[in-house]
Amino acid sequence: MATILPNSNGNEKPNSRMLQFFTQAKIGTFLHQANIRKEKGVTPRQIVQFIFALVLHGMNFSRALESDRVPKDFEKDTVYELLKNPTYNWRKFLASVGSYLVAKFLLPLTSDNRDRVLIFDDSLFSRNRSKAVELLAKVKDHTTGRYFKGFRMLTLGWADGASFMPLAFSLLSSKNDKNRYQEIDSNIDKRTVGYRRRLEATKKSTETMFDLLDSINPSKLGAKTVLFDSWFAYPAILSKIVKNYSLHAVCMVKRSPKIHYTYEGESYTLNQLYKKVHKKRGRAKILANIVVGLGHEDENGNEIQARIVFVRDRNRSKKWLALLTTNLEHTEEDAVRIYGKRWEIECFFKVVKSNLRLAKEFQCRSYDSMTAHTTIVFLRYMMLSLSVREEEDPRTIGQLFYMCCDEMEDIRFTQALMTILELVGSTMAEEYLLTDEQINEFFDRFFNKLPDYLQKPLLNTSVA
Repeated sequence: MATILPNSNGNEKPNSRMLQFFTQAKIGTFLHQANIRKEKGVTPRQIVQFIFALVLHGMNFSRALESDRVPKDFEKDTVYELLKNPTYNWRKFLASVGSYLVAKFLLPLTSDNRDRVLIFDDSLFSRNRSKAVELLAKVKDHTTGRYFKGFRMLTLGWADGASFMPLAFSLLSSKNDKNRYQEIDSNIDKRTVGYRRRLEATKKSTETMFDLLDSINPSKLGAKTVLFDSWFAYPAILSKIVKNYSLHAVCMVKRSPKIHYTYEGESYTLNQLYKKVHKKRGRAKILANIVVGLGHEDENGNEIQARIVFVRDRNRSKKWLALLTTNLEHTEEDAVRIYGKRWEIECFFKVVKSNLRLAKEFQCRSYDSMTAHTTIVFLRYMMLSLSVREEEDPRTIGQLFYMCCDEMEDIRFTQALMTILELVGSTMAEEYLLTDEQINEFFDRFFNKLPDYLQKPLLNTSVA
């Protein structure tokens, strides 16, 4: 019988996409480097693989433990002890795996001329039915405009226009005490990485984004540009990215009367700049562009400049939108094209919520548990993203997910059928006194009469 939990000897055959990915991504090595270790019992790699495989088997945690596909000595406390340990550095683990996959497998697939970008965005991490979850807060869903119980999941990812790879995240609570339903667990050791993550959860998202950026090395990822929406488009943040991280930023700009840019020695808001520039005639999609100062100086004492590109709002023909790029070498078309890569993180949020059971598989109350499980959900997406890219698969990530689920069921079926055939062979030898040659001849005829879609997995299983 095929089990969800891998063999303890670590010699499992790479007979599925999941096992190939765990070997390919060096999951065991990076778990150890992130201080995710156990002195005895089931290894962290096996536990992570067990949780990873639940969604592929179409089972939740409770059903899996009650089934016959988990060893009897494997209990739920084994999983919860791993998830809720505050000393385990899950952010380091995720950043290490993601950076390794990008550098090892994705960068060689594209030319150096392709734009590689880092993308920031946040999404609702809903726990609307919960009450006692650590640091649970009232947060606003910017998509619907409604308020929910949960967190804002600030995420940093890498993209090149063909693949997206999540690198880091933070589950943000609320900076305002009045909006938090629960506070930090008083029993957490303040020296642990888990406690630092909790403090980070109560900071502003504009501060946390730099903590996420510090956890990776953009130069090794070939990234030169950071993309984000208008929520982070403040001159101070843009200037810090350019000055401290030697990166450029491309973002949507908000029409705020409190945000000013310098042009020809004067200070202007975005609306004032739009009125000042000369617009193109007709139905041009790109209306105008203008070079402005951000009001902050670089290391040489010169004001940091940026190009603002005004484009027509395709949903409202008489309205306009504004994009900003700190790279003055970007043309109007470059700024629009590069900002379009930001859509990949929206697709990522859709897949992890709809298919990979983000915030649904475990109803944990510990902040560490939510962080650990979210990391494993991101690993699932990494496997799908890497598979699509390596195989040049025309299917979408969602379609590939269901193919992986079918693959897990096929593996279980073929292993069960091979067990039955082995019993048939031993019975024929014992009861009917047939020789090995007669039994092999019988199985050869049996295999030859099977359809092709059954022959291939059975042969692969017998070889393994």
